[in-house]
Amino acid sequence: MADIIEVHTEAQIAETARLAGKIWRQHYTPIIGLAQVDYMLEKFQSETAIANQIGNGYEYYLLEDKNKYVGYLAVVPDPRQSALLLSKIYVLDTKRGCGYGRIMLSFAEDLGRRRQLKTLWLTVNKNNSASIAWYLQMGFTNAGPIVQNIGGGFIMDDYRMEKTVC
Repeated sequence: MADIIEVHTEAQIAETARLAGKIWRQHYTPIIGLAQVDYMLEKFQSETAIANQIGNGYEYYLLEDKNKYVGYLAVVPDPRQSALLLSKIYVLDTKRGCGYGRIMLSFAEDLGRRRQLKTLWLTVNKNNSASIAWYLQMGFTNAGPIVQNIGGGFIMDDYRMEKTVC
C-alpha cells in the first residue's frame, strides 16, 4: 500500500528535487526541450525553490511504496477563492499505469473537501496530450488557455483544468 508523506525535512526536500529532475527530464524534454526543462527545474523544483515554496504556503507530499519514493505532488490552498491548486502531480515513468496518479489525485481531492475548497485546478502544457487525456478522464474540464512568461526567454503555454470537489 502506498503512503503519502508531507515534505518537511531537508532530506525529503532533496528527494523531491531528485524525483523532479528525473521525471521532468524524461517527460518534458520531448514537449518543451531540455533548455526549458533545466531552467524550470532550477527555478521551480530545485531544493532551494521547493523550500521557499513550502515557506510560502505550498504543501509538498511524497508518494512512497515499498520503501521507495515513486512520485510527488504539491498543492496550494486558496480559501479566498475556495480553490486548491494542484501545482504538481508526478509519477516515475516506470511506475505509470499502476494507479499512483489516482491515489495522489484522490488525496488532493480529499484535502480540498476537508478544507471546504470547492475547486481543484491545475495547469497543463497544451502539447502534453497524454496528461490532458488523463485529467479529462479524471473528471476535469478544460477552462481555457493560460500563457505565462516565466523568464529566461521561456513561456508556459498551458490549459487551465478544473474539477469541482465539494
